[in-house]
Amino acid sequence: MIITVASFKGGVGKTTTAVHLATYMNELAPTLLIDGDPNRSASGWTKRGSLPFKVVDERQAARFARDYTHIVIDTQARPSQEDLQALVEGCDLLVIPTTPDALALDALILTVDTLKSLKTDRFRILLTMIPPKPSRDGDDAAAYLEEAKLPVFKGRIRRLIAFQKAALAGVPVNSAPDPRALLGWEDYVNVGKEITA
Repeated sequence: MIITVASFKGGVGKTTTAVHLATYMNELAPTLLIDGDPNRSASGWTKRGSLPFKVVDERQAARFARDYTHIVIDTQARPSQEDLQALVEGCDLLVIPTTPDALALDALILTVDTLKSLKTDRFRILLTMIPPKPSRDGDDAAAYLEEAKLPVFKGRIRRLIAFQKAALAGVPVNSAPDPRALLGWEDYVNVGKEITA
């Protein structure tokens, strides 16, 4: 399976999502993460520690891809329509992470409009960085997206400091030095199960 993670807005957990979906998929079969973000965030993550799967630069992808069952691609923020078309055509599922705030949702709608113009339905929206209760931001954003009849993952990713600790340590969140780390991992496992169901 080829999963691409893309977003029109930075700071929505794109690389975090790519790293954790690759971690989940790697538990099922050998997985390669292709770092297509000019910032090389996923490459930096693995250099600080050790991820349980191989991370390669997009320019090395052709050489390594044939050796893996699953591929997760981390893309640059704000892809052009041409880039988005190539991304959609080159994957089984496009995962679009978004935070539940108005600016991120506005950027998400631009992405979805572009995808609709490309006549594709191979995408799902993932709500990330959901603030804790009593905030209703996550529920309100999910209701808004469902009302718009957009494909949204049931699973949501909580806003946890454990993800920052994991990135600093160069490990997936399930290995992060934080008491709430396993809650973050559980969130991504639930999303992974939806993808592979």
